[in-house]
Amino acid sequence: MQFSKWHGLGNDYLLVERADVGSPLEPALVRRLCDYHLGIGSDGILEILAAEGPRAEIVIWNPDGSTAELSGNGTRIAARWLARRSGADEVVVAIGPREVHARLHGGLEVEMDMGPVEVGPTEALDVDGASLEFTPVSVGNPHAVIRRDPERAELLRLGPLVENHRRFPARTNVQLVRVDSPSEATVGVWERGAGETLSSGTSAVAVAGASVANGWCESPVTVHLAGGDLLVELDERLHARLTGPAQEICRGEVSEELLAEVRSG
Repeated sequence: MQFSKWHGLGNDYLLVERADVGSPLEPALVRRLCDYHLGIGSDGILEILAAEGPRAEIVIWNPDGSTAELSGNGTRIAARWLARRSGADEVVVAIGPREVHARLHGGLEVEMDMGPVEVGPTEALDVDGASLEFTPVSVGNPHAVIRRDPERAELLRLGPLVENHRRFPARTNVQLVRVDSPSEATVGVWERGAGETLSSGTSAVAVAGASVANGWCESPVTVHLAGGDLLVELDERLHARLTGPAQEICRGEVSEELLAEVRSG
């Protein structure tokens, strides 16, 4: 099984083509491949179902074997892979019913139309015996944006508690946000199904959407993440565009020995 490994600001993904794998990926294989000690290691897998010209259909896998509705970094990686394959500067990546239009800016930069951001009113959660305010946001996947200094210890404490809170029956992504200026925010990300993450494209969009809707920032918003910066532009309807890099790391082949072991159970 051939693969390539990519990253978007340290958020790393394996990219595989179903035509090369020969059968759909399964959760057990995804978990093993994403394991940094017993597999290749990654924050997820991009499974290319089909690619023709400047359009591809993909499935985004989390390292715990679940699938994601959307990933800003993962989709940006798939877009750059597709642009290289097709020779087109503008491509379309389909994830389930959603189509993301992307454009290459040259070099590593990819700009994507992320569609509308849905920002709900501030809510309070009972977390670890205390009341915690958050802004619920949907970017096609769920987010809980919390205005709090993104100290790592606090992210590691609150992240799993909020992700798995009963308020979110399908779990949620979690962001701790410090507003630095009217156009900048620093963010710590706890990603659903992955845990602490150096970067998350949909998290950046969710933070920018919440920041603009709540009056913390004005568009465009530069989101500072542990792995680097992403730029989010929002119009008056909170329709978002996300720009950031995607880079290939290496290419390789998964051994038949490992595949046979996983498939045998």
